[in-house]
Amino acid sequence: MTVNTVIKDYNEVISSRRSVRVYDPSVKISREEMTEILEEATLAPSSVNLQPWRFLVIDSPEGKATLEELAPGNLHQVKTSSAVIAVFGDMNAFDNADDIMSSAVERGFLPQEVKEQIMANYTDLFGRISAGAFREMIVIDCGLVSMQLMLSARAHGYDTNPIGGYDKSRIAEAFGMDKERYVPVMLISIGKAAKEARKTTRLPIDRVAQWK
Repeated sequence: MTVNTVIKDYNEVISSRRSVRVYDPSVKISREEMTEILEEATLAPSSVNLQPWRFLVIDSPEGKATLEELAPGNLHQVKTSSAVIAVFGDMNAFDNADDIMSSAVERGFLPQEVKEQIMANYTDLFGRISAGAFREMIVIDCGLVSMQLMLSARAHGYDTNPIGGYDKSRIAEAFGMDKERYVPVMLISIGKAAKEARKTTRLPIDRVAQWK
């Protein structure tokens, strides 16, 4: 396992995050540390706490070879990163609602009778919501967890880059997943930068925010 200095200062984490496209291929993130990063990422919020995100960690030579065909415009990231994490939204996420709320009851976070009322309300709601509306909801939730994943990786001393340039129509099936169930949201390359990433600027707040 590569030992990194954990960054504890929030301002340093967000200000030092860069979109890195070339990584040091000798750096490998252990499954143990990757699990920690993913666990921290899943503390992100989601609509009614459904946690619809699903992660496919692609770090084997075989997995990367498959991904190279799907993301030809991002070969440097695929080849040199420690891993590429494919983030999907699960269209069957509501199937886990009862388990999630039962766990909250067991931990004393929620009374049983409240849980039963919430489940009744949500069962009615998600029984009526369109597939398109549900898809839009889980894609937003997966965007939240993806940003938190990148910040968690940075806090562990790693670099990342969100990737949208890949064949979303084929990625689920290419890795043996049900393409009707799993909605591809983005790829996130992760590793240690081989060189300092290019710095970028941001629009001033008075251009992007207003007060009423």
